[in-house]
Amino acid sequence: MTGTETVLGAPAERREGREKVTGTARYAAEYDVPGRAQAWPVPAAVARGRVTGVDAAPALALPGVLAVLTHENAPRLADPEDPTLAVLRSPHVPHRGWFVGLVVGETLEAARAGAAAVRVTYEAEEFDVTVTAGHPEAYVPDSANGGFPAVTGHGDAEAAFASSRTRLDVEYRVPPLHNHPMEPHTSTAWWEDGRLTAHSSSQGTTAVRAELARMFELPEDRVTVLAEHVGGGFGSKGTPRPDVVLAAMAARVTGRPVTVALPRRYLPAVVGHRAPTLHRLRLGAGADGRLTSLTHEVTTHTSRVKEFVEQAAVPARVMYAAPALRTAHRVARLDVPTPSWMRAPGECPGMYALESAMDELATELGIDPVELRIRNEPETEPDSGKPFSSRNLVACLREGARRFGWQDRDPRPGSRAAGPLLIGSGVAAATYPVLVSPCTASARALPDGAFLVRVNATDIGTGARTVCAQIAADALGAPLDRVRVEVADSGIGFAPMAGGSSGTASWGWAVHEACVRLADRLAGHSGPLPDEGVGADADTSGTADAESPYARHAFGAHFAEVTVDTVTGEVRVTRLLGVFAAGRVLNARTARSQFVGGMTMGLGMALTEDSTVDPAFGDFTESDLASYHVPAHADVADVQAYWVEEEDAHLNPMGSKGIGEIGIVGSAAAVGNAVHHATGIRFRELPLTPHRVLTALLEHEHPAGMLGV
Repeated sequence: MTGTETVLGAPAERREGREKVTGTARYAAEYDVPGRAQAWPVPAAVARGRVTGVDAAPALALPGVLAVLTHENAPRLADPEDPTLAVLRSPHVPHRGWFVGLVVGETLEAARAGAAAVRVTYEAEEFDVTVTAGHPEAYVPDSANGGFPAVTGHGDAEAAFASSRTRLDVEYRVPPLHNHPMEPHTSTAWWEDGRLTAHSSSQGTTAVRAELARMFELPEDRVTVLAEHVGGGFGSKGTPRPDVVLAAMAARVTGRPVTVALPRRYLPAVVGHRAPTLHRLRLGAGADGRLTSLTHEVTTHTSRVKEFVEQAAVPARVMYAAPALRTAHRVARLDVPTPSWMRAPGECPGMYALESAMDELATELGIDPVELRIRNEPETEPDSGKPFSSRNLVACLREGARRFGWQDRDPRPGSRAAGPLLIGSGVAAATYPVLVSPCTASARALPDGAFLVRVNATDIGTGARTVCAQIAADALGAPLDRVRVEVADSGIGFAPMAGGSSGTASWGWAVHEACVRLADRLAGHSGPLPDEGVGADADTSGTADAESPYARHAFGAHFAEVTVDTVTGEVRVTRLLGVFAAGRVLNARTARSQFVGGMTMGLGMALTEDSTVDPAFGDFTESDLASYHVPAHADVADVQAYWVEEEDAHLNPMGSKGIGEIGIVGSAAAVGNAVHHATGIRFRELPLTPHRVLTALLEHEHPAGMLGV
């Protein structure tokens, strides 16, 4: 594309696509700088306790082993802002898998063999890794993630519930879930003349640089962090992780560049996970289906290292009109790895529970599930009372129902079958907040007619380079192929991470502003440009982060069709359709990919992804892709994503909302609701594995006392 008329919204191809498919794109582990060594961590083998001894001699005796770092000899660093980075500084073991050593070798094989040869002894202590709704140590935190109040409400939810004509009181459970990006967490670091350089697989170089500067007590301008290509993150790379600290530490000790590439099976213990959430929903409604009371209470776990409270009750504050509303969070500190961000934290598990409960209420009332949601559409945001900047959930529900053929659905559970297969369909709504942060960017017109735009965005596979170029071309009135974009270098300037569906909104705002200023300068310039070109800068501090009088959210509607095999218990999703209202779509191709990716991830949450904390050993039983099953192509028969046109003047100069997370939010609930429609059985715990489904089918066919067991 060379024109400018349709540059925003056009399906421009991703600029780095050829590099990736030809293998020339380099990731953090692939910077083979001269003299590079490799390092392999040593994880703790107890769930709680302290290291009483480390025998590194067997490792150091192996050929190619250069060093063994432990709390006894590692460099003393300043305290990190994030305590999960305080590695190799104390004999204390807060959870199984906590790193207690690092072996540096000439090769990856030497480092791995050395790590296996290190002998660590422990003094184990009693531990607790199991969260329950009534856990004696559960407490109400000061706030949930994102600074949300832990408890909110208006009206008397308990009294309104008690007096409601129809009452629903149900509990749901979402297990721990893991991010598992294609590229594990990796960093390559080296020191030169007192300067630290790190290639890190991270969702944001600004935060990594700040943490490294703090810990190694350096001015930030003496630290450079680069993340040219990142193979996914889903939130787990949204904050600095131990790999980059260990790589920098080992590089300082050995005087050589060092790569730390975390083995996949170590990731669940050290890079965060979606914490398990236990939900209790109480919905009261009148005969017309309008909610009279809504209560959503969540209990979750956090570690003893750092408090992280999954804000799973927050979406209930946004979705439906209820004169009485209460939401609350409780959390228990356990001897578990520290949970962290995972795609749509809070909204994803919270909306699974809420949208499942809404489906149950629709069944109780005998009202169509789409119609029930429409009847409870609020005029303003229920919790804050703010007007919505735009809210097109009803349009998404109606358009999705039309495209899906919802009008042909027989509402009776178990009414469709094909041989041993039961067929059902379900719906769920979705929401995700509009987030935006300050950012800096620069734009320069060059004498050859090209433009150079620099913004410290991180492209984690979403097409950030491409969309930033489209925003620049649109603001400059220039052909897209004349705009070059440089990203993912902490030296460019401050930029927020790629997370919270806020990346494009934040980076794009700064890019747009820089390019508008440049266009104004060029309009007043006559004659040829100087050799260095003409430039303009932008910093959106004070504007992008200004308080808005509007409640700003993206919305969506998910529809799913499933088959349930009554012989094997296997659930297959034959159709998954989503319609979204996400402001102005800036690139139709990358947007559709993001929607489909999120919907597929939600499908995995519904059917295959499951993790358990072993109560006997204190670690995650499912720690690799052999036991933690993410969807494969064969699991995704037909996934379609659409969006409604939405004009919103209260967002950013592009009029865009984030799309990276809205796609996952309602997906699992739609699948679960479809399984209920197929079978007549309500499942309230994920995932819907063949064993879980088949057991319920057998019990449904042969109630307790008739099975002969």
